[in-house]
Amino acid sequence: MVTIGDDLLREASPTFGPKIEALVVYNSNPVAVAPESPKVVRGFMREDLFTVVLEHFMTDTADHADYVLPATTQLEHLDVHTSYGHTYAMINEPAVAPLGQSKPNTQIFRELAACMGYDEPCFRDDDETLARSAFSAEVDFATLRRDGWVKLPLPEAPFAEGGFHTPSGRCAIDAPGLGVPDHVANHESALSTPELAQRYPLAMISPPARNFLNSSFVNVKSLRDIEGEPVLEIHAADARPRGIADGATVRVFNDRGTYVCKAVLSPRARPGVVNGLGIWWRKLGLAGTNVNELTHQKLTDIGRAPSFYDCLVEVAPLSP
Repeated sequence: MVTIGDDLLREASPTFGPKIEALVVYNSNPVAVAPESPKVVRGFMREDLFTVVLEHFMTDTADHADYVLPATTQLEHLDVHTSYGHTYAMINEPAVAPLGQSKPNTQIFRELAACMGYDEPCFRDDDETLARSAFSAEVDFATLRRDGWVKLPLPEAPFAEGGFHTPSGRCAIDAPGLGVPDHVANHESALSTPELAQRYPLAMISPPARNFLNSSFVNVKSLRDIEGEPVLEIHAADARPRGIADGATVRVFNDRGTYVCKAVLSPRARPGVVNGLGIWWRKLGLAGTNVNELTHQKLTDIGRAPSFYDCLVEVAPLSP
């Protein structure tokens, strides 16, 4: 997902394998959410790429699909949920039958596997079988279906009494033989890329706008009305020398692209850092782009994850 822009533009090679010729997108909106979106858009616009999107709404990604298949919502299909900030497993029972021609993603993949001649048993597993396989034997599935939740056999505060895997049993941040925390510089910063920082001196982070969840709910007009329009929070100390007034339309740019939005002078942005609130759908942006026009595809050192908050930019008033 992080490097989908590069991946869709690559030709076949011994290093990366065959060229991507077909793509199925589900539970995601990569044209809006993936980093360095200029490359992502170019990849999705390829005439020789066959794209199928399973969706509820016509997202930025669905706009590029050869086929959009209606997917069920959580109101219409069985699903299970592992813990997220708590110690319970939960089940999502369908409240209504699938509407119209919509199907769960799992059913679409079962039917696709059958059409492609895959006859292994795993490709015929129904949703309940898949749900059961998501949990170990410690979760009683009958209880889960009866009550809707099961308390996992985990302590609420696992290290309340210590018990860390150290000689003392305590958390040791700096101790002989255990090493010390280290610092890895950003891919883009005054320290690691000083020449780049001369041209693009502002660090940009892109936290989600309060009324959106990544790119979900951006299609809801009432929530867009609350957010107003795409904005960049900038400290007055950075805005003043650039001739940027509160509410001005600005262009935020680097070598990867340009993002047009409204400037908000705010102490929430500390000097030297700007906050590009996301993730607006590109087609709802002021110039058909969003904040990921500027982010890069480099990976973090731990976890090989995206580096969305590692981005140098410059900001200037939009010329009349």
